[in-house]
Amino acid sequence: MDRPHPGTAHEALELFVGRWAGTTELAGSPWGPARTAAAEVTFTRAAGGFAVVQTYRHVEADGTHFEGHGVFTVDPDHDETLWYYVDNMGKPPEAPARGAWHDATLTVERHSDRGTARHTFRVDEGVLIHTAEIRLGDAQGFSPFMTSVCRRV
Repeated sequence: MDRPHPGTAHEALELFVGRWAGTTELAGSPWGPARTAAAEVTFTRAAGGFAVVQTYRHVEADGTHFEGHGVFTVDPDHDETLWYYVDNMGKPPEAPARGAWHDATLTVERHSDRGTARHTFRVDEGVLIHTAEIRLGDAQGFSPFMTSVCRRV
């Protein structure tokens, strides 16, 4: 049996590979007031090019920190990018977020009994921009949750 080879969706993830630093703007939410944190993100190739591992950490002015780890891969049967993610909030990982590329922007959504989180990732003129919006309960629309803006270091 021939071994599969990473495809174009895997290649698109290459644009994130590297170490990035900048800031995260957190909107006021049920988890706290609006605030800014110093952020660092690293994306590393893994699994022979079939995955990209993400490490995210931010530190707030009072020293409080948040960290999360993700794995991006591709579901070739459904032409979707998958994002498995776990963080220090303590909730076990659920089903992966699923999404697709539109131009140079990856948009993924995670659905749970609490609501929906929509994340977008893109690199624009050398700047990594990750936004997250949430729709809790039976709310009609999404609300801003966070935006990270980082540059390669």
